[in-house]
Order: sequence, then structure tokens, then C-alpha cells
Amino acid sequence: MNKTANRQVICDVLTEKANTDQDIVVLCSDSRGSASMGNFVAAHPKQFVETGIAEQNIVSIAAGLASCGKKPYVASPASFLSTRSMEQAKVDVAYSNTNVKLIGISGGISYGALGMTHHSTNDIAAMASIPNMRVYLPSDRFQTKALFEALLKDTKPAYIRIGRSAVEDVYEENDVPFTMDEATVVADGTDLTIIACGEMVTPAKEAAQALKEKNISCRVLDMYCVKPIDKEAVLKAAKETKAIITIEEHTAIGGMGAMVSQIVSANCPKKVINIALPDAPVIAGNSQEVFAYYDLTKENLIKTAAELMA
Repeated sequence: MNKTANRQVICDVLTEKANTDQDIVVLCSDSRGSASMGNFVAAHPKQFVETGIAEQNIVSIAAGLASCGKKPYVASPASFLSTRSMEQAKVDVAYSNTNVKLIGISGGISYGALGMTHHSTNDIAAMASIPNMRVYLPSDRFQTKALFEALLKDTKPAYIRIGRSAVEDVYEENDVPFTMDEATVVADGTDLTIIACGEMVTPAKEAAQALKEKNISCRVLDMYCVKPIDKEAVLKAAKETKAIITIEEHTAIGGMGAMVSQIVSANCPKKVINIALPDAPVIAGNSQEVFAYYDLTKENLIKTAAELMA
């Protein structure tokens, strides 16, 4: 079982790169602990800004730093960064097309026990609706590392959502297929396709392995690039398989599943089933309890796939 959370990987990448790049700046809103940025602060105290609990200010400050040639990375809870700061993300970052990377930590229902105030179940829809704003949900520590190494090389705005806890490895350390803004084929198949993002890629991968034993050939796409979504990969799946299941830690309204459904219905109509959180306050509980309650599980994927292929 992997014990390294994606947030720690982000800190490690930024800490290493900042050794030779003094323009990298990390900003936190009283969240350095939650973001696991302690090592960065210790190594590069002059490249760190603490704003306190001021999510709107932190985004505007980051935009100002970017306009001066700095490379700011804002690490703040996704539930607040995607709501309280949406106007600043829209105007100061995206509209001005500044080189700001917004890292939504403890995304989805990571703060499960704290309830709806701390859940970010509509952040994909909110941030993806902003022109110029890219949206990424890496699935494991190795893909997170590859994504941030790529983001360090560009100058465009982005919102990256990560969970709180360590997750199972989807890939291997020395075998991480990664192309910027292209979905990764985790497993190939010809009967149906499961498209997942973030922490839902692991149950999708496990479901495909179990379905193989039932003689159901299942393709799995890791859609870490929710915006820009990989339209070609979606259409290829629609053309080559009989149905598509999407699964995400997000409300069904405006999320990845909705984007996939729009693409498929307009270009290659096939059955698309969206497995997502409800349009309602999500129950309190740890991540696994919440996932089980709303059927965001390997078992439900297997059941849904078997019914589709019956």
C-alpha cells in the first residue's frame, strides 16, 4: 500500500525545482500543513507566501506575482479555492491569462467528516466553466509528478484537484505513460469503456481486471485532463466499444461525465452511464464510507458493466 499522498509529491517536485529556479513561489492560506508544504518552506522560506485564511486575496496576489515574472503555485483547500476565489480565478488569473497554478488540496469529499462546507463536489464544473482555465485531476503519485513537471514548463493557468490521503498506485514508478492533455489508456478493451478521473481510476482499473474474468473486455481511460478533455479518446471509445461508463468524485452536473455525454451524443451516439455524487448535500464520513454509500466503487462498476453487456 502506497503511503505517499499526491500533495507530498507536489511539495517534493516544487522543492527540487526551486533549488535552481528562484521564480517558483508557493502560496498558502493557513494551509501549509494540509498541503504538506513544510519541506518547501524549510528549504525556500524566501519563496513562500503565507496569506492566512484569505482565499480571494491569495489568488490576486499570485496573479500579481505572475505578472512580475514569478511562477506562483497556490495550495489551498479545494472547497474554498473553487468557491470563495472564483471571481479572482476568473478575472485575475484566467481572463488576464496569467501563469498561476491553483492547487485544490483535499478535493472532493476528502474532508468527509466535516460535511458540505468542506466538500468540493462541484469544483470541476465551476473551474472548467472559466475560459482559459485548464482542469486536472491526477490519479496517483507517479502521474502527479509527471503532471507537475509538465506544468512547470508552461505559462498557462490551471486548476489541479488532489485528494487528502495516499491512494493506490495506478502506474509503476518507471512506467508512467503520460502525454500532456491526452487521456491515458490504463487497460484496453473492445466491449465497453470506463472513463475515470482522480481517485476513481483505481476502482475502474480493478473493475476491468475483474470483468476480464467474466469475459467482458473493458477499456479504461484515465481522464486526468478534464479540461481540455481528450475528445479524440472519447470518440474512439464510443466508436470501438458498445457503451461507456463514467465515474467521478463530483456531482453529475457539469462534471467529467457530463462532458463525455455531450461529446458522445453529438458525434457518435452510444449508451453512456454516469456514476457520480448526487445533486444534494453529501453525507459525512471518511472517503471510503462516502464512496460506498453512493456506489462509487469497483463492485458497482462491475455490476453496471455486467448489466450493460447482458
